[in-house]
Amino acid sequence: MTIQNIHKLFLTCNKVSIDTRNIDNNSFFVAIKGERFDANTFAKEALEKGASFVLIDNPSNYIDDRTILVEDSLKVLQELAKYHRQFLQLPIVALTGSNGKTTTKELINIVLSKKYKTKATIGNLNNHIGVPLTLLSFTKETEIGIVEMGANHQKEIELLCNIAQPDYGYITNFGKAHLEGFGGVEGVIKGKSEMYIFLKENNKSVFVNLDDEIQNTKTVDFNRITFSQKAKNATIFIESVVANPFVKIKTMGVEINSNLIGLYNATNINAAITIGNYFKVSTEDIKAAIESYVPENNRSQLITKGTNEIILDAYNANPSSMKVALENFIQLDKKNKLVIIGDMYELGVESIEEHKAIVVFLNDYSSFECHFVGKDFYANKIHNANFHFYSTFDEFTLYLSSTKFEHKTMLIKGSRGMALERTLDFL
Repeated sequence: MTIQNIHKLFLTCNKVSIDTRNIDNNSFFVAIKGERFDANTFAKEALEKGASFVLIDNPSNYIDDRTILVEDSLKVLQELAKYHRQFLQLPIVALTGSNGKTTTKELINIVLSKKYKTKATIGNLNNHIGVPLTLLSFTKETEIGIVEMGANHQKEIELLCNIAQPDYGYITNFGKAHLEGFGGVEGVIKGKSEMYIFLKENNKSVFVNLDDEIQNTKTVDFNRITFSQKAKNATIFIESVVANPFVKIKTMGVEINSNLIGLYNATNINAAITIGNYFKVSTEDIKAAIESYVPENNRSQLITKGTNEIILDAYNANPSSMKVALENFIQLDKKNKLVIIGDMYELGVESIEEHKAIVVFLNDYSSFECHFVGKDFYANKIHNANFHFYSTFDEFTLYLSSTKFEHKTMLIKGSRGMALERTLDFL
C-alpha cells in the first residue's frame, strides 16, 4: 500500500497511537518494535479497544482488512508524518538545543496561541518517534505547528528536519549535554547545527540570539530574525533583564513579569517574544501570554514547604545547565541558602572531570551549604565545611530524615535519573 493510500485511511481516524493504553475509538494504531517489546503482538488488542486500523510489520500478526502490513512500521510512521506535513502545508517552527527546549517551546506556543490555532510537541516527545507523532497530531485547523527536536547523537536532527520540513528554526544554545553520544562539545555543535544546514539549503528562516557567539557566527548569511540584550540593531532589543528570583524583562515599551526563575530563562522568554513579534502577535498579548505561563514538571518551579522556599529544577541536568542554575542561585539576594545537586548523566569519559568542575566552581564562589548526591560527585569530594557528599540518594535520605529545615532558600537540581524531587518528601 502506498503512503498516499495509508494517509487516506489515517485521515478517517481521530488520532494516531503507538500504545494500546491510549487507544480511543477510531484510532490509527502503529506497532513499533522496541528493545524489550514488539507492539505487533498488540494489534488484535488495539482493534478490540476501538482502533479502526493497525499498521504492522510482522505478517504473523495480520488479522483482517483493517490490518496494514508494511516492511518497517517505524519508517512508514516517519514517511506518513512527512507526507501529512506536506499535505497540510502549514508553517512549522522547529527548535532544538542543549538546554531550555521544552520551556521555550511552551512559551512560543502560549504566545502564538494568542493569535493563531497552534499545536506543539506534547511533553518531550521530541525524538524519531515523537516528532512524527507530533506532526500527525496537526489538522487542517492548525495554523502554526511548533516542533521540538531532541538528539543525543549525530544525524538525528538531520533526520527530524527531513521529516518535519520546518520553515523556521531556533537553537536555544550549544551546551555540554549528551557528550557521550555526540562525542564532546564540538560534536554537540555539529549535531545541533544540522538544523542550520537544512534551513540554509531550503532557503528558510532562522531566529537567532545575537548574544550567543556560536549562533551569531553560524548564521551570518541566513534569513535571520534576531534578538539581543547588547546589539541595538537586533530585530528585538531587550532593554533590561532582572531575576530575583523571577525574570523581569523590559522590551518594546513594556515590562514583562514572568513566573520563571533564573537569568538563564531570560533567553527562553526573549526567543518567544521575538517569534511572537515576527508572527504579528501584539505586544500586549505577548506580555499577557508570558505572564500567564507557570512552569511545572520539576522545571524551575518555585515551591514553598513550611518556611522553606525551594527552586525545584530536577527534570534534568548537564554541566551547562547546572552551572547557569548555580550562577543564578549565587547571585540571588536571599539568606540561608542551600544547594542539593545530583549527578549529571550521559557525559561518558568526561563525566568525572565535569563533576569536578562543578565542585571546584562552588568551592570558589559559594559560601552556603552544599549537598552533592551521586557516585560521580562523591568521587570528587573535597574538604569544605559547607560541603557534604553522598554516593547514593538512599545515603542522602539518612541525612534528610534526621534534619529539620527552616527558613531556607534551596536549589534542587540533577539529572532525571537522580529523581531529586524525592527530596521534597523529607522537607
